[in-house]
Amino acid sequence: MGGPYWTGKDAAAWSIPKGLYDEDEEPLAAAMREFTEELGLPVPLAAEELEPLGEVRQPSGKRLTVWAGEADLDPADVRPGMFTMEWPPRSGKQEEFPEIERAEWWSIAEAETKLVRGQIPFLERLARLIT
Repeated sequence: MGGPYWTGKDAAAWSIPKGLYDEDEEPLAAAMREFTEELGLPVPLAAEELEPLGEVRQPSGKRLTVWAGEADLDPADVRPGMFTMEWPPRSGKQEEFPEIERAEWWSIAEAETKLVRGQIPFLERLARLIT
């Protein structure tokens, strides 16, 4: 994840590209938009080539819906989008930060140690899908 709270963190600090969407936006369209915003790359597959991994309620109460697909994507090509937030807290100053710190590929076993806890069920679903 990006931003000052996540800088340098690794274990249980990674996330699937995600974001909020309006009720008039389809979840898959929002997922594809967020992928592009966060990674600075278009989704390398057409919507019909993506497999739904379902929805999981996060510890925060937010619901996360995820899709998976097999494609070539070089993490070195990622050019994260930016977001603005008040930093330092309560300073009144606005700072700009990258949406993500970096992107990497791992085995499912290694990803289980990297991904934030609330997103682990998606790895279990992905493992069932590819085996």
